[in-house]
Amino acid sequence: MNSVSELARAQASESPQTEILEILREAKVLARRYYKLTGKPLGITGEVAEYEAATKLNLKLHPARQAGYDATEVGQGAVVTIQIKGRCVAWPGKINGRLGAIDLRQTFDTVLLVLLDHEFNAFAMYEATRGKVEEALMKPGSKARNERGALAIQQFISISSCRWSRED
Repeated sequence: MNSVSELARAQASESPQTEILEILREAKVLARRYYKLTGKPLGITGEVAEYEAATKLNLKLHPARQAGYDATEVGQGAVVTIQIKGRCVAWPGKINGRLGAIDLRQTFDTVLLVLLDHEFNAFAMYEATRGKVEEALMKPGSKARNERGALAIQQFISISSCRWSRED
């Protein structure tokens, strides 16, 4: 850039989505540093998961607090609404824990689970349809599942298909 006005024009032409993705990329770096210093996550796993999904699957992120879904994409001529859940897994060979709550009262078409390694890089993404998620959440037996809408990660993986995987 040769002048301030050229820089201003270039910044104005950037979409909010581009700027958000850049901020999340920087936050991912900070989260790694924080984890290395403290051994604790920074608390931005959900945002990093959204960033990873948007960049790797070319999804359009939606504003925070959008009821029911975090992103959309066009699939087979229709807009698909996607709820994104993220989980940082210290040892990818030993995946355990639960997803965050899935509220069936909200509108969404699919749920995408983004699994992140200890460096906050995605290593796998699993997607399940709303129907499969509803069926799993409604099975009798688990208070966490039935009342709080929280599926175990392994249970979610069993009802989903792998949408993306990092080549090792």
